Amino acid sequence: MRALETPHGLDESGTQLWESVAGDFDLDMHEQLLLLQACRTADLLDRLAREAKRGDLTVTNAKGDRVANPVVTEHRQQSLVLARLLASLRMPSGEEDERPQRRGAARGSYGVRAVA
Repeated sequence: MRALETPHGLDESGTQLWESVAGDFDLDMHEQLLLLQACRTADLLDRLAREAKRGDLTVTNAKGDRVANPVVTEHRQQSLVLARLLASLRMPSGEEDERPQRRGAARGSYGVRAVA
């Protein structure tokens, strides 16, 4: 098994994630693409966290109401994206020797139910 070269343009978290996964597993092309997106998301989360640290947790919107800072909201959304991307890679939890069985997407596809 040959370790995959770390893609250009990744920052610290993305590089660490890539090296920790790609260095230990033989990934198919679709898994490499999922991992790359997860790495980019990890880097984006770092940038959003730095931006959130500089600002307030709430801001005043156009109506004059205090609302959650959009940076905080986006950080939460990107955290969910990262979790889903990593779950899609089916990485072992450390308790197993092999990767878990292959399954469909997070929710699988739904068929049309016949109406009686």
